[in-house]
Amino acid sequence: MSVARPVVLLLSGPNLNLLGERQPDIYGTATLEEHVAAARKEAERHGLDIEHVQSNVEGDLVAAVHGARGRCAAIVVNAAALTHYAWSLSDALETFEGPVVELHLSNPSGREAWRHTSVVAPVADGLVAGLGGHGYVLAITAVARLLEDRDASP
Repeated sequence: MSVARPVVLLLSGPNLNLLGERQPDIYGTATLEEHVAAARKEAERHGLDIEHVQSNVEGDLVAAVHGARGRCAAIVVNAAALTHYAWSLSDALETFEGPVVELHLSNPSGREAWRHTSVVAPVADGLVAGLGGHGYVLAITAVARLLEDRDASP
């Protein structure tokens, strides 16, 4: 009998389904599927599974967080533009008991002023931003380490 591996919920917000064709000068030429594949490969290295949900609808992402409670070990969230105003997503993430890592391909702090505020940051354990597609791998590595640290705590 095989033992189920911990699941990391990878959330992708609005317009991330257009990666590879939308503003490649900012977001690069890799598709969302390629980023998710890199995250899966890194998760495998750490003995984790990835469950990916992409939606252009805030309520779908909130529902995914609700569904992760008590079932998933951690969440990596690239909320895209919802990062800056989706209080319902922030509230949902706050109810999640495992580590939460906020992820962005670009560096929001180096862009337009409206992108400088994150409603996800106050409920996230960490942030990976501005490293392009490498951020997906780094976010999974961060989650793995946070889970290891949590397991090692008395």
